Amino acid sequence: MFLQASIYTNNMELSDKEFREEYKPLEIPHAYFPEDTQENKIVFSLAELGEGTVTEVIAKLEELEPGLKDDQLVAITKHVLTGLYDKGLLKGIDKAGTMHYNLSKVTEPNDGTVDPQKLAPGLD
Repeated sequence: MFLQASIYTNNMELSDKEFREEYKPLEIPHAYFPEDTQENKIVFSLAELGEGTVTEVIAKLEELEPGLKDDQLVAITKHVLTGLYDKGLLKGIDKAGTMHYNLSKVTEPNDGTVDPQKLAPGLD
């Protein structure tokens, strides 16, 4: 609870412009580019996996760019995924003490129907 309160307090000190920049929606790269930022590479790798742990994301990075893995990449990947999760830009589920991150993408179209009689006024 204290951690959440301190994060909230720090966010209150940001100007509107700074807040919008810090918490803008996550942009997922359409392809993997070796010259891209580490964050974009990590996000792309997670998107390719659908859901994954830090270890699985690093394995995907290594698959996409052999020879990339080192101790610094492990630390950066943990930092990026944790940071995006803390900002609410990624979802995560703790399974047996290991965080599994995902992008909350809708992967199946809605096959339901809408009953216009049940819509709130003004939504029809």
